[in-house]
Amino acid sequence: MTFNFKSVLLSFVVIFVTLISSGIVRGVDSTSDGSIPIPKLKTAWSKEVLPDRVHSDYPRPTLTRRDWLNLNGYWDWKQIEIPTTTTTSTSTSTTSSTPSTSTSPTSTPLSIGSPRISVTKNEQFDGRVLVPFPIESSLSGVGKSFDRIVYRRQFTIPSTWQNNQRILLHFGGVDWETVAYINGQLAGKHQGAYDPFYFDITNHVKTARNEPNEILVYVYDPTNHGEQPRGKQSINPSGTQYRSVTGIWQTVWIEPVAKSYIQSLSISTDIDQNVLSIHPSIENPKPELSLRFEVFDGDNLIVEAFGGVDGRTMMKIPKNKLKLWKPDSPFLYQIRVQLLERGAPIDQVGSYAAFRKIDLARNAQGILRIRLNNKFLFLMGVIDQGYWPDGLYTPPSDNAIKADILAAKSCGFNMIRKHLKVEPERWYYWCDRVGMLVWQDMPSGDNRTNESKKIFQHELQRMIKSRSSHPSIVIWSLFNEGLGQHRTAEYVKFTRQLDPSRLINAAGGWNDLNVGDLKDNHKFPGPEPPVITDNNRCGVIGSFGGITLVPPPENTWTTETWGYSHAKDAETLLNKYKKMHAQLRSMIENGLSAAVFHQFVDVESECNGIITYDRNILKIPAAEINKINTETIKYGSSE
Repeated sequence: MTFNFKSVLLSFVVIFVTLISSGIVRGVDSTSDGSIPIPKLKTAWSKEVLPDRVHSDYPRPTLTRRDWLNLNGYWDWKQIEIPTTTTTSTSTSTTSSTPSTSTSPTSTPLSIGSPRISVTKNEQFDGRVLVPFPIESSLSGVGKSFDRIVYRRQFTIPSTWQNNQRILLHFGGVDWETVAYINGQLAGKHQGAYDPFYFDITNHVKTARNEPNEILVYVYDPTNHGEQPRGKQSINPSGTQYRSVTGIWQTVWIEPVAKSYIQSLSISTDIDQNVLSIHPSIENPKPELSLRFEVFDGDNLIVEAFGGVDGRTMMKIPKNKLKLWKPDSPFLYQIRVQLLERGAPIDQVGSYAAFRKIDLARNAQGILRIRLNNKFLFLMGVIDQGYWPDGLYTPPSDNAIKADILAAKSCGFNMIRKHLKVEPERWYYWCDRVGMLVWQDMPSGDNRTNESKKIFQHELQRMIKSRSSHPSIVIWSLFNEGLGQHRTAEYVKFTRQLDPSRLINAAGGWNDLNVGDLKDNHKFPGPEPPVITDNNRCGVIGSFGGITLVPPPENTWTTETWGYSHAKDAETLLNKYKKMHAQLRSMIENGLSAAVFHQFVDVESECNGIITYDRNILKIPAAEINKINTETIKYGSSE
């Protein structure tokens, strides 16, 4: 499929202007027992949320199959009390990125306790919740905050699925601890808010025509009372800490697979050798299995190869057919992989790949700089917290995801720093599609105990493995401004072993320990250049700005707003932005390779975004900010 970026960008601009002129959709404020009052500030994409079509796009674009069943929509829910005993079940989860016998970093039983494995048909639940929106969000229909809840719904297996297939139950993301039951039988358990996971529920489901299956999902999320990574979430949100997110917050779905199937694909490219490498992970591998790989440019087959199931297959792309991926030309090769049993296909998945390279090199003056595809490129980024007023962690729709990324693109940014949150895969898919580079943060936690440090390392590994197929990601960032920072040098080595193809920002802002690829300085409003003391790292500014321009009351989350500095009007904000970029250009001459403006969108009381929280007002005209950013990128990439 071809992608016309200019037409999509033009469509976005038209939609965005329409939203600005049409006014905001706003509901009635509500308060509930056990909850923080939530102003029902909404984006225009809330109108797209229909119970029978909630996030209906295929949730895993890097590994697609034809048959699947979306379980988003209305579920029953209720609050659960703290049990007196803990479960000792050995049932565990498996993720789509890492084969594992256990998702817990230790043998500690789940702190959710030992929930009942079934509820009676006459038992009353507290109400309905619209999955996959977190329970605290207005789009969920609940708007309350609890640390322990249970979800329930029924589903039937489609009659078109074969009886001898395995059935997998997928969760894109659940915050934080999950125990799932199918028809009263334990399906599995999982810890981790940001990584996808699945359970094989074949032995628990009823496959007869129209025969219902019951799924129960128990969730425990201690937020900032726990030891797990949580990013900006807080039970008492204010300032830079935002509303907590509990429970299911990404798509839930099931799919049928063969007894042996393709579990994951590790894809890498080498632009210097024109080589595409694919390393599949096969569930239940057997000697009689083999793989067929096909690489397409649109509908045209470029290369075909056959390989075994126990290693990496390398394919040479003809030089005259090699197309590089870059922000202004984000070309993606389409991939089809078939699992063959004695030559006959038993499983088939689709994916994609991009030829792009990110590294450091010295310019003519001997200054270490960032390169993309062997050419110097200044990264002009913007911080994105990934919050929405109506869905909190969960965007209202796929169109909302795409519109946010295109908004950053229309403003002239070539990079987004995803700040202390991991997004659903479709967010990275759209970055891959439209050509937006990504600086990906690891969500922070306190990391004060040995247990919390084990959890941190475990979830860092899952983040990298579950998102490494996306070419848009070029930087992994481990710690931000000292939050939970520990064993920094060890984590740099750990990350490098997991993924040697990307740059590593070890510690943004504070507590620099002379490790990693980048020396990162933060200053508000700034900008302030990093002092380079290590010739093996290049200088970046991971955060600057934070200028508050308070929008009209109807476009704000709360009347209590704040920021690092203030602008009295749009003209003042624009002039401050221009002045900051003049400073950046002088720093580029002394070695600056990237800068990240704080921030893209207002979040709750923090009103220092260039767009309001409801995505209804752009505080600086897009043409003006685009011109400034484009000139800085050109200035910093001219060597």
